[in-house]
Amino acid sequence: MSDKTQPEATIELKNAVNDALAVIDQEREREIITRRFGLYDRKETLEQIGELLGITRERVRQLEKAIVIRLRLSAEDNKIPTVHTLEKKIIRLLSEKGRVARVSDLTDTLLDKTSDDRERAHVSFVAELAPGLTVVNENDNYFNAVGISQYGDEKKFRTDADAVVKAIKEHAEPITIEQLHEKLSFEHPSNVRGLASISKKLAHLKDNWGLIKWPTVNPKNIRDKIYVVLADNAKPMHFSDIAKTIKASSFKRKDVTTQAIHNELIKDARFVLIGRGIYALKTWGFSQGTVSDIIADVLKKADEPLHRDEIVKQVLKSRQVKETTILLNLQSKPIFKRVSKATYTLAETTAK
Repeated sequence: MSDKTQPEATIELKNAVNDALAVIDQEREREIITRRFGLYDRKETLEQIGELLGITRERVRQLEKAIVIRLRLSAEDNKIPTVHTLEKKIIRLLSEKGRVARVSDLTDTLLDKTSDDRERAHVSFVAELAPGLTVVNENDNYFNAVGISQYGDEKKFRTDADAVVKAIKEHAEPITIEQLHEKLSFEHPSNVRGLASISKKLAHLKDNWGLIKWPTVNPKNIRDKIYVVLADNAKPMHFSDIAKTIKASSFKRKDVTTQAIHNELIKDARFVLIGRGIYALKTWGFSQGTVSDIIADVLKKADEPLHRDEIVKQVLKSRQVKETTILLNLQSKPIFKRVSKATYTLAETTAK
């Protein structure tokens, strides 16, 4: 694709990278920067580059650091105008996103499309040189991100992201950005959202944020997805309706069979069968067991004989079955004894 047919932002990004590289005199130094930042191919380690160039990894590290410092000074002196122009555009976007954002999200917004690894590497490289921008390097706890330098250095953004994680941990259940904002001292909810997005410890679903290990915000397997669907529905569902909801959702790997979902419902103690193919969450107060088990529980709690109408009423609170099914269990199971007209209690051996 020629520059004439490429979007303006894509051209600006390429020009900024090329102009920055043009400031580097030595070919070896350009090679180090392009390979370390992954500007044309995948990112390479100090060891890989050192082996290629016949120098030690420490020498590669020293050269990289010196080159980047020189490029930053050139950018500060406005000797790379294309970097300065792009910097202003990125700052404007970050102001809308909450002052900090993942490089992937920032690049997608900048280019108005789903970006690739090379384009994201270009944005990260330009941000490394721009004096008005702060780069948060990726590690086990944080995504590669870019923030506005006016609001902090890398350490400050990481510390602020950790404060968001701490607030979520203390809340102990998924929470919205608006609710998080009320608990924290950041200026605007968008600041909280930006900081939350750069932490690898967090995940979100339908704008409810939580720890990445919580299935309610980061469902990884079929059982977790079933749990989210039931919790979101807030009332019991037939397994076929659960399957339809999962297939119509935005979950990853959602193309599962109805039978597979039914199998998982049967195996997981979090789900309780309360009717013919109808399941509820155990956390809603439902317990496992047959209709006769539930009748027995009702009579045990009452600790006195109950009229069949009262028994039916109590059982229907936790089971979606026909009244005749309850009455048949009362009349046919030996653990129940009729003590007077339409009144039942537990048989003596069971009561003991």
